[in-house]
Amino acid sequence: MTATPEVAHVPDTRRLAPEADPATAPAVQPGTATLYERLGGCYGIAGAVDILVDRLFQNVKVNANEKVHEHHGNPANAPGYKWLVTSWSIEAAGGPKCYIGHDMDTAHEHLSIDTAGFDAVAKEIEATLDFVGVPEPELREFMDIIESYRDKVVQA
Repeated sequence: MTATPEVAHVPDTRRLAPEADPATAPAVQPGTATLYERLGGCYGIAGAVDILVDRLFQNVKVNANEKVHEHHGNPANAPGYKWLVTSWSIEAAGGPKCYIGHDMDTAHEHLSIDTAGFDAVAKEIEATLDFVGVPEPELREFMDIIESYRDKVVQA
């Protein structure tokens, strides 16, 4: 008996806004593209976040904070966290409004995140963007956004 290969699942993107799907996104003139567009839209950002969150959940320095580890130590939290980080990143990079989570102050106020914890997360973000091939100008621009939230996230 011959086994037939499984057919790859192709997502049905017909219900997405045209600009959200790389196959139907309108052409953007160089110099007018938002950071969101230059990062690859929702597909590019979601792909990077998928890798990032897996790295954060495994990062010893990030998880040294017991309150952070309570969340990151449970693999069942990863899918929801990936969605929140993706939607936050889409908005932060100039994409469509889609983030429904708390503001940064409220989201982090109970976690006692210190400078070392913030720096550990920032290093993972930078390493992930580099790993997925984000060009240096876009990487720096996104890291500047991350840095602008330091005072809202660092609570200890």
